[in-house]
Amino acid sequence: MFIIKLDAIDSTNSYLRRTASVSIPKDYTVVWSEFQTQGRGQMGAHWQSEEGKNLTFSMFKRNTEFDIDDRFVISMLVSLGIFKSLKKFQLPRLAIKWPNDILSEELKICGILIENIIKNNQLVGSVIGIGLNVNQRFFHNLPSATSMHLLTGKLHEKEELLAEIVTSIKIQFENAKSKTIEEITEEYESLLFRLDKPSTFKIAGEKVFSGIIRGVTPSGRLKVWLEDQDIKTFDFKEITLLY
Repeated sequence: MFIIKLDAIDSTNSYLRRTASVSIPKDYTVVWSEFQTQGRGQMGAHWQSEEGKNLTFSMFKRNTEFDIDDRFVISMLVSLGIFKSLKKFQLPRLAIKWPNDILSEELKICGILIENIIKNNQLVGSVIGIGLNVNQRFFHNLPSATSMHLLTGKLHEKEELLAEIVTSIKIQFENAKSKTIEEITEEYESLLFRLDKPSTFKIAGEKVFSGIIRGVTPSGRLKVWLEDQDIKTFDFKEITLLY
């Protein structure tokens, strides 16, 4: 693991993307910053993080085995790696909220932003951005957020967490070589938040409806069983889980 440690930067994902535009970084190159002025979440959202309190970093994963159509497998493996690493810190009721947020006690503790690098119609690597709420105590206008400190009452070492998470993700990618995509998907689905439970969703246009999460498609679309007993699939840009 090659680590680039920075005090502050616009975005660790942007830093690695700029680097990759010149030459492909080494596998598992990590860019870690104590503060990001333009930290990003899914769909362009701003990632709110108190300086020095949390773990915000990006990792470059070279791709040697997955096709463009299989890129959601990368998201599943990263989610599984983070889930298993946090499990070691006795965080209660961990779950993966589709597509790749990590929850504890139904509150968001970790966000993931994956940006794939495609050249000549081939997936050559992925920039994996991870924001983990570690020692932050207050979240302005974010009632659904929490941190490891709030959940455990302890202060946690960020370097220890970084090493644990990267190692766990590496293990997932290594193990994936001897697994089928179906096996990876089955494990991912078993950890999904609200799986097989009646839930409320919102789609574009503010329409609200009820359904039950049944899993994901190979491309990462969410499978929802509707009241008319049909199963419909949704992209993460199309639907929001309201609980």
